[in-house]
Amino acid sequence: MRVVRIIARLNIGGPAIQAITLSERLVERGYETTLVRGQEGPREGSMEYLAERLGVRPVLVPSLRRSPGWHDLPALLSLIRIVYRQRPAIVHTHAAKAGTLGRLAALLASAGVRSRPRLFHTFHGHSLAGYFPPRTAATYRRIERLLARHTDCLIAVSEEVRDELVALGVAPAEQFEVVPLGFDLSPFTVTGEARARARASLRDELGIPTDAHVISLVARLVPIKRVDRFLRIAAALRELPRVRFLIVGDGELREQLQASPEAHELAEKLVWTGFRADMPAVCFASDVVALTSDNEGTPVSLIEAQAAGVPVVSTEVGGTASVVTDGESGFLVARGDEAAFASVLRRLHSDASLAAELGRAGEARARERFGLERLVADIDRLYREARR
Repeated sequence: MRVVRIIARLNIGGPAIQAITLSERLVERGYETTLVRGQEGPREGSMEYLAERLGVRPVLVPSLRRSPGWHDLPALLSLIRIVYRQRPAIVHTHAAKAGTLGRLAALLASAGVRSRPRLFHTFHGHSLAGYFPPRTAATYRRIERLLARHTDCLIAVSEEVRDELVALGVAPAEQFEVVPLGFDLSPFTVTGEARARARASLRDELGIPTDAHVISLVARLVPIKRVDRFLRIAAALRELPRVRFLIVGDGELREQLQASPEAHELAEKLVWTGFRADMPAVCFASDVVALTSDNEGTPVSLIEAQAAGVPVVSTEVGGTASVVTDGESGFLVARGDEAAFASVLRRLHSDASLAAELGRAGEARARERFGLERLVADIDRLYREARR
């Protein structure tokens, strides 16, 4: 069964990981996938290394980019040509930009043809509220509603994302399938000795003392991730014994954040690493992984941290509740309550037994709910049902 999978960019994050790994893992189930990708921005990082490692060779459409503009027209024409030449059974798009241009391209490429490919679209989150001015957001919602009428299967990565899209009028609940993300979590399961070596090696590389208590944030440095919030919380905790703060990621706000009063106040207690490909080592080197976003789809950093047995603390936004069971595998805090967030981090700093208990529960939950084989089986089932 031939599949054309389209994603606007292979930037660091869950959507790119899903697009690449599904392209590779579905081969053994009888699928031939062409992965079509656009161009990342200059500060977004790239998952190209993962595609290379898995033997996936994406087709690059340079004009396919995240932001809207004149380049959307040549991108659309390129996608129409690809779909027309491939004649796939399925076109599966990931995230907003690829979802708009990819689905439109599939419909136009099939105009006048007896049958068209089945259309799938995965919402890895959404930007239909809180990102754009009201008039722009309303236009995007109308586009999503129109495309939904011509889409055979809408996939949401969590119940929370589905419910938000239903409330925004994108489509009725019965048109959605909830398919949680899935990852190869085996690199996060290692022997105690290997874990200790990776932990010590990364700390040595970053100049972090072996006995430090490390609180890490893994995120793109963009407005929605609210790294400024993390810095304020960190500044409130700077007097904790042996504490260090690690920010893993890059983005448009890096210079602004590094120049902030909180960053200067934290001084040597704050380490910026930029993007890193060795996420297991980052998790092993951390004592807590935090996330302070204003919105999330399904946060990969929290899944990976839990798979590594590291306790997590996050704002309760978007799909975070589908990843973290509050009080059992980590803690969820109201988005604007920085004092409560700091209080939870203080508690984990002082209570090693609680941190270990949360880590064990999180590891079990991550492996049960977010394994890659489960994801592949779910997508395979949906594809085959659509072709009946």
